[in-house]
Parts: sequence; C-alpha cells; structure tokens
Amino acid sequence: MDNFDKANKIRDKADIVEIISEYVNLEKQGADYVGLCPFHDDKNPSMHVSQQKKIFKCFSCNTGGNAITFIQK
Repeated sequence: MDNFDKANKIRDKADIVEIISEYVNLEKQGADYVGLCPFHDDKNPSMHVSQQKKIFKCFSCNTGGNAITFIQK
C-alpha cells in the first residue's frame, strides 16, 4: 500500500465533523454543518461541512477539501 492509498484510507475513516469541530464551532443545518471559516475574517457562518461526503467548503473564500487538507491548512 503506497502513501496515497494510506491517506485515502485515513480520510475515509476520519469523521470530518469531529476533526473540524476541534477548531470551529459547527452547528447542524439540514444534512450538513455550518461554522465560521478559520481561513479568513468570517462574520457569518460561510463554511459548510458534509459528514456524508467527507468534505468542507467555504462559500466566501472558496477554501475547501477533506479532513486531511483542513489540518494541512
């Protein structure tokens, strides 16, 4: 198993909501979670986190990714 496969395995097993919640207060909104984006001066919750898709996306600064890229940023 190469590093890419290991990273994918970690990403698939990680709970993105649990990981991002260590840095951002998230509130459930429908099927997703929303919170203030830590990557810019956010006044209104613009970051959405999908537990099902295992991704996050800020609709103000366009930052997005998965649990691994969140930690890297």
